[in-house]
Amino acid sequence: MERLNAQVENIYTTDYQSMMDEQLTKERDSKERTVDNIYTKVNPYGTNTTSMYVYFTTDTASTVSYTVSADGYPDYTATAVTSDEAASAIRSAINASENSTGDTLSPSASDEDSVVSTVSEDKLASTTHEFLVLGLIPQVKNTVTLTITATDGTKTTRTITQKGPKLLGSEEVQLEQTTAPDSTTLGELGNGLYAILGNDSNEQDFMYYYDANGVLRGEVPVLYYRSHRLLFDNNGLMWLSASTKNFVAMNRLGKIVKNINLGDRFILHHDYALDSDGNIVSLATDLKRSDHAVQDQVIKVDTNTGKVSLLVDFGELFSDYKSSTDHSGIDESDPTAKNRWDWIHFNTIQLMDDGSALLSARETSTMIKINDIEGTPTLDYMIGEPSVWDGMDEQDSFLTKVGDFGDTGGQHSITVQYDSSLPSGQYYVYLFDNNFGYAMTRPDYDWTVIDGISTAQSSKDKDSNSQFRKYLVDENAGTYTEVQSFDVPYSPYVSSAQELSDDLNLVDTGMQGLFGVYDDNGNLKAQYKMELSTAYIYRVYQYGFRGFYFA
Repeated sequence: MERLNAQVENIYTTDYQSMMDEQLTKERDSKERTVDNIYTKVNPYGTNTTSMYVYFTTDTASTVSYTVSADGYPDYTATAVTSDEAASAIRSAINASENSTGDTLSPSASDEDSVVSTVSEDKLASTTHEFLVLGLIPQVKNTVTLTITATDGTKTTRTITQKGPKLLGSEEVQLEQTTAPDSTTLGELGNGLYAILGNDSNEQDFMYYYDANGVLRGEVPVLYYRSHRLLFDNNGLMWLSASTKNFVAMNRLGKIVKNINLGDRFILHHDYALDSDGNIVSLATDLKRSDHAVQDQVIKVDTNTGKVSLLVDFGELFSDYKSSTDHSGIDESDPTAKNRWDWIHFNTIQLMDDGSALLSARETSTMIKINDIEGTPTLDYMIGEPSVWDGMDEQDSFLTKVGDFGDTGGQHSITVQYDSSLPSGQYYVYLFDNNFGYAMTRPDYDWTVIDGISTAQSSKDKDSNSQFRKYLVDENAGTYTEVQSFDVPYSPYVSSAQELSDDLNLVDTGMQGLFGVYDDNGNLKAQYKMELSTAYIYRVYQYGFRGFYFA
C-alpha cells in the first residue's frame, strides 16, 4: 500500500505530468494518424485508470461517438468532445442558458442534454480528434467501436480491441442494484456518471465514476482524504480537491495542469465553489489557532496565482455563540488532531447571485446566509430551529417558518436553485435532511423540540429515517416554506441530495452505502449499494460532463 501511495503522489507532480505529456506526444506524432492508424494509450496521465486516450485525423470535419463493449456488462455509449473548440462551444451554451433564463442548471446529464442540443454540428465537428474514452472494463477484453460522422452525414466505423487495465483499488466493477432502473429511467438518466465522492479509506483514496447501470466507468486516485465536488471553469478545466491541502485542475484529457497547495495555515474540508472570477471559495480549518477550533473558516484560493486568503472567521462573527459551547469535537479531515473544538461544523457552501453565500452548519442544524462573502461579510438570515441560538443576538435573524413541518437535524448538501418563474427575491433550497438531533458541543440541548427528529446514532435504527427536502425561500417576506419532502434511508451523518431533472432526484444515504434515484413523490426508481471502505460514502453527485468528456 505504501508503494501505491507513493505512485499516486508521483502522479500529482509536475515532473510526472510533463514526462507523460512528452512521451505521449512523441509516440503519437511518430506516424501519421488517420482512421486507419489510430493512436491509443490507456490512462496516459495516471489520473483515470480505466480511460483510454484516442487521437486521429480526418479529411473532413466530423464528430465521434464511441461504444465500449465487454462480455457480461451493458454497453456504454457516449459522444466525445474531440477538440478544445467544441468543448468551448458547449460550455458557452451552458453558461448562456443560465444567464438568459436565470435558472440554475445542475451539472446532471438531463439539464445539460437539452442545452447542448442547441449547439450546431459545425461547432462540434473537427478534423483533428483528441479525446478520452471512458469506461474500459478492467482485466477483460474491451471492444471500442468508434462511429465517425462527417458533417454531410457520411459515417465511418472503426473498432479497437483493448484489454482493460488492472484497478489500483478494490472497488466493485458492478454495483449491486437493489432496485434496477427500468428502460424509461435509464433513458432519463442518460450517459451522465455518478461521481462517488468520499468512500473514505484508511489506505489509498479514490473518486469513482459509475454509469446508470451501476458499472464502473472511472477510477480517479487522489492523494488522500477525498474530492468533495467537481467544479468546471470557463477555461475547460475540472477542479477538485485531491487532499486536505491540494486543489488540482485537470483538463479533458486527464492531464493535471494546476496543483495548488494551501500552505501550512489552512486545510480544506467538506465543500467549495467557484466564484464569478473563477477563484475557489472553500470551507477551511485554520491550523494556527491556539484554541484548536475547526471547520469554522472560509478562504479564497486564487486559481491563477495560488494565493490563499481568509474571507470569514466565524469564530469572530459568532463569538458569543462559540463561547457558549463546550470545547469538544473531532476533525475528520485531520484525524491525528487533538483537543479540537468543532463548535459549528460547516459542511456546504453555496455562492449566490448577489455576492452572498448560503452555508450549512451541521452542529447547529442551521442554514446561514452571509452577505458580501468576499468583501465585508455580515449575517443576513438563518433557517432552522431558533431555540438552538437562545440568548444570542443572531436569533433575531431567523426567517419565519410558514407551514406545519419540523426543521432539519444536521442537514447536508444544501443547494440553492434559482427559477425564473419565481418573483425576484424568491428561490428554492433543497437538501439532505439527516433528521438527526445531536451536537457534541451542546450536550444539554434537547433536540426533540424538533418535530419528528431522531436521536439514534446508528444508521441501522429501524425507527428512523432521513429526508429529501425542498424549501421555497422568500427574502422579501422573510419566510421559508416546505414545498417537497419524502423519506429516504437513514444516515445520521454525511450524505447528499441532487435534483437531476424535473421529476428525478439523486439521494446518497452515506452511512448505509446506498444511493438511489427517486421521483418527486419519493418513489424509488433505481438504487445502488456500494461496499464501504470504512464508515460511509460522503457524497454522490451525477455529472453530465458536457464540454469536458462528452459533447
